[in-house]
Amino acid sequence: MFRSASLRLAALYTAAFVAAVVALGIVTLLTTRAALTNQFDARIRSESAALAQEFQSEGLAGISQAVQERDRTPGALDYGLEALGGRAIAGRLAGTRAAPGWSEIGIKQPADEQEKIRVFTTGLGSYRLMVGGDDENIESIDRLLAERLLLAFLGVVMIGAVGGYSLSRGMGRRIDAITGAAEAIINGDLSHRVPVHGAGDDLDHLAATFNRMLDRIQALMESLKQVSNDIAHDLRTPLTRLRTRLESQISPGGGTPDTVIEAALGDLDAILATFAALLRIAEIEGGARRASLRPTNLSDVGRTVVEAFAPSAEDAGVSLALKTAGPVVVDGDRELLTQMLVNLVENGLRHAGPGAAIRVTVANVGKTSVLSVIDNGPGVPDCERERIFDRFYRLERSRSTAGSGLGLAMVSAVAKLHGAEVALYDARPGLEARVTFAAPAG
Repeated sequence: MFRSASLRLAALYTAAFVAAVVALGIVTLLTTRAALTNQFDARIRSESAALAQEFQSEGLAGISQAVQERDRTPGALDYGLEALGGRAIAGRLAGTRAAPGWSEIGIKQPADEQEKIRVFTTGLGSYRLMVGGDDENIESIDRLLAERLLLAFLGVVMIGAVGGYSLSRGMGRRIDAITGAAEAIINGDLSHRVPVHGAGDDLDHLAATFNRMLDRIQALMESLKQVSNDIAHDLRTPLTRLRTRLESQISPGGGTPDTVIEAALGDLDAILATFAALLRIAEIEGGARRASLRPTNLSDVGRTVVEAFAPSAEDAGVSLALKTAGPVVVDGDRELLTQMLVNLVENGLRHAGPGAAIRVTVANVGKTSVLSVIDNGPGVPDCERERIFDRFYRLERSRSTAGSGLGLAMVSAVAKLHGAEVALYDARPGLEARVTFAAPAG
């Protein structure tokens, strides 16, 4: 049972609280006793001063009568008046010969018991006045207070034990749920999730974070599975074509060796380019380039790409232009942002068709920065706009064109690395690929 961290923590806090109660009790006892003792001494001093005043005004007869009257009053202090030689004059303390000032004396009781009296002795010329009393009331209060503190101590221990056990059971069940979810995931059930109780405490926050992590892991595993299937599907055709060409070199009339080798090298280059693109996407999605993010002017990136593709666009009969309103700065990796825009422009040049117009726009919109590539080509059907960013996904009409279906997947990966959102919109006519960057921090 004491393996439970929550139970040990509850026991530790209970022990600390009990120690605090004990310390507080001791301080309370000492403080209370000191206060009662001071009050008792003050009462004795006050009586001594009053009787001394009586002696000064009424003489020996007056003080003797006052001592006798006080001595007969129930619940009063003890008094004594004696001569300097020890001769008793009045009061039951007379003749005890108590020392001047404060002292403690014992008075024999009828049951042969000694009663301890605290006495204050004052000199009055040829006489001595003694006023005192026992501290039985103080002792009674001390005993009562000690009993109450003992009950409080036992109550704290009991409450701490019950509360600690209940806390341990409650937290233990929730921790067991997290452990069970982890065990289920280890056994291959990625759909298992940790229950969130809705209390809003630390364990709920931990469970919610754990579940988000599991969602991310499940999505990555499904993506990995899909990528594996896509690789197997998309590379089967070029590998089969490559094998066929190499076999044709063995059979008679299979073509000249140079032609076959050149075609085979072309197929191999296409396969290597596909793997290079996959590795590039994996590197970007892994966040390895996040440390290289620096303030980057998107207008400069757009200008560089447009100038680089201007000759190709002109040869293809496509109009390519840049529209920007000035510097548009984001936190980014200039190389990756350039690659992202290159892929978007290449996609437009490949699918917009001859005579089309492509416009690259860079602008600040409110607190965001927007990079858009707009063409007036055939566009993309609404039902396919989400899937077009998946690896190896290609529109049916694009199956016959060159490419691996990884260009827009890389665009999506670069956008996510920069905390941006990429989406496709209908340009009426044509297509708009819009990348929206959040405002830079600070």
